[in-house]
Amino acid sequence: MGEQLRKVGADQALAREIGLTAQNIDRRRKIVGLGPEDAKRIASIQDVVCKNADELTSTFFAYLGGLEEAKPLLANHDLLERARDLKRQHIVDMVRGDYGVEYVEQRLKLGILYAKAGLDTRAFLGAFHQLLRATGLVVMRHHAREAAEGFDCFTSLTKVAFMDIGIIVDVLVSERERTIRQQQEAIRELSTPVLQIRDRMLLLPIIGVVDTQRARLITENLLRAIRLNRAKVVVMDVTGVATIDSRVASHLLQTVTATRLMGARTIITGLSSEVAQSLAALGLDLGKFNTACDLQSGLEEAEGLLGYRLVSTPHSDGAAIS
Repeated sequence: MGEQLRKVGADQALAREIGLTAQNIDRRRKIVGLGPEDAKRIASIQDVVCKNADELTSTFFAYLGGLEEAKPLLANHDLLERARDLKRQHIVDMVRGDYGVEYVEQRLKLGILYAKAGLDTRAFLGAFHQLLRATGLVVMRHHAREAAEGFDCFTSLTKVAFMDIGIIVDVLVSERERTIRQQQEAIRELSTPVLQIRDRMLLLPIIGVVDTQRARLITENLLRAIRLNRAKVVVMDVTGVATIDSRVASHLLQTVTATRLMGARTIITGLSSEVAQSLAALGLDLGKFNTACDLQSGLEEAEGLLGYRLVSTPHSDGAAIS
């Protein structure tokens, strides 16, 4: 029951994301020109289309069977069987005449399944074209003596098909963009690690380009780590950062302020001469920055703040080490 509720919630969230409100659905019907007269024509071919639903479903998947882009779906037996069931239901629903919210929700499920299986959008469009062609042949055979009427009925049905294509392609694109965003977020998480060096001391090495979004993520990760590790000192090493613009510098300043509010002090190490000059030219209050020339110096200063001190001990050969 809980899993079913989560799926319903996910479907509703996706519907909101791509704007599938009742008003938007009505707009989609209007765009393809789907009206009451079309519903009447489609009703006249309902029986013949439903009788051939299995054959039409097979046509769709037979075409996918010849495409490399469809292998992820075809190789997953459970998803493939589910896709067959939903596609057959789709064909039946297309000729029932009701194209409201419930109809669109079923198309969402089909689109989500395609996305989950990794079905390429081009493969879907090619297979859907073959499905429409086969459906057209069925309709025209049914109206063999009334070719013009049969053509009109099929034309009305294609309006439904075009609306469905728009919905399913929107789902495929949206789900692909969601995957890309999740991958980007994972990469950002990996690019901003917060390391615990010793009790109450954290190290945040920053490498590469720091834009506003990444600077915000750095702050979020750091504050979370401070709270989790009850840290008192943070060493932020920017040796690998080539440039820092005014917005990023301002955000780093806010990060330092936020760490102070959480009871931790921040030491910034590894400032290059170019970055130091850039910060000085920005007119920011640099008095809030506690800096050290390199990482080793910063770690030594951090250890001093925590009460640690270096002690020299004699080595076995008589030399002193610390």
